[in-house]
Amino acid sequence: MSTTQPPVERVRVSAEPDWYESAGISLGIRVGNLVFTSGQAPIDAQGATVGAGDFEAQARQALANLSTVLTNAGSALSDVVKATVFVTDITRQDVFAKLRAEHFPDKPHLAESFVEVSSLADPEWMIEIEAIGLVREH
Repeated sequence: MSTTQPPVERVRVSAEPDWYESAGISLGIRVGNLVFTSGQAPIDAQGATVGAGDFEAQARQALANLSTVLTNAGSALSDVVKATVFVTDITRQDVFAKLRAEHFPDKPHLAESFVEVSSLADPEWMIEIEAIGLVREH
């Protein structure tokens, strides 16, 4: 005897303004008590690059965008369990380690992949961060 499970509801996470709407992607998707974010880039709410040539400024903006998306999903940076950080220069890992300690101080530490790529969607971007977090509220 087999039973079929009802489909799991997927809820789009957005912001006002939604800086990824014009690209046809969601800032994040909430499924049950998890939120999956798209890669958050160093852009402002209008989609303009922040901190051109400044890795730390770009990383801070990407983390701020990540925080906004998580908050809008009922989550927070402190609820992130897995992050993937894409960078165009792996030698910036020490700068990001400092920022990780500021933004993700809780233990156990989150699971993270730190990956160098040849380029990101915009040639000015030096970093993009995606995450999976727990949703504390619905």
